[in-house]
Amino acid sequence: MKQIHKQEKEQFKKLFKQEHIDNFEDSFNVLEIFLQTEHHVTAEELFDLLNENGYQYKLDFVRDTLKLMCRFGFAQKNRFDNGEVRYEHRHLGQHHDHMICIKCKKIIEFAENRIENLQVQIASAYGFHMLQHKMEIYGICSECLKDRLKLMSLVAAKQGERLVIKDFTGGAGARIRLLTMGLRFGDEIEVVTNNSKGQLVIAIDYKRFVIGRGFAEKIIVQPSKS
Repeated sequence: MKQIHKQEKEQFKKLFKQEHIDNFEDSFNVLEIFLQTEHHVTAEELFDLLNENGYQYKLDFVRDTLKLMCRFGFAQKNRFDNGEVRYEHRHLGQHHDHMICIKCKKIIEFAENRIENLQVQIASAYGFHMLQHKMEIYGICSECLKDRLKLMSLVAAKQGERLVIKDFTGGAGARIRLLTMGLRFGDEIEVVTNNSKGQLVIAIDYKRFVIGRGFAEKIIVQPSKS
C-alpha cells in the first residue's frame, strides 16, 4: 500500500502542476493526510485531521481540494443510505464494494472476484457493455448483532429485518385487534418501512400491514433464523 500511495503522490504532483492548480503545496498536504486514513471520511472529518496535524486550512479549501481529487481520480465520494457525503481513496486498477451497518454506520470494504465475474457474465448475457458498477449491502455487523436483544419491541426493528412475532404486551382488546388484523404469534414478518417516526409497514408473504408506533411498541418480536 505504501508503494501505491507513493505512486499516487507522484501522479498528483504531475497532474496538479500540469493543470496549474493554485495552492499546490497546500493541496498536496491535504492529499497526504487523506492517504493516511483508511476510513471513509467527510470533508469535516478530514478538516479535523488536518488541524490535528498542524495544518490550519479553511473548510471550504478542504472541500474544494476534495472535489479536485475526485475530478482527477484520486478520491471517490459516496453517499451511503442517503446519508452525508464520504470520501475514500480511489486507486487505479482496484475495485471493492461495501457493507454498511444500519445500526452503528460502520462501513466494511470487501472484494470478491466471483461477484465481479458473475456481473460481467450477466451483463454479457443481456448484450450490455458494463462500464462501472457498485454494490452496497445494508445489514447489521457482527459487533451490533452481539448486542441485539433476543426479544424486542417491533418499533425498535430496522427496515429490511425479518422477525417472528413472539408476544404482545397489550390487554385482551388489543390482542383481539392483532388477531383481527391477521397477525398471529409465530408469524414471520418483514419490516418494509420504519423511519423512526410515524407508522410502520410490515409484510407477511405478499400482504402489507400498516401499524401505528404505539401499537407496534406492544408487539414483541425476535430475529428470524431463516
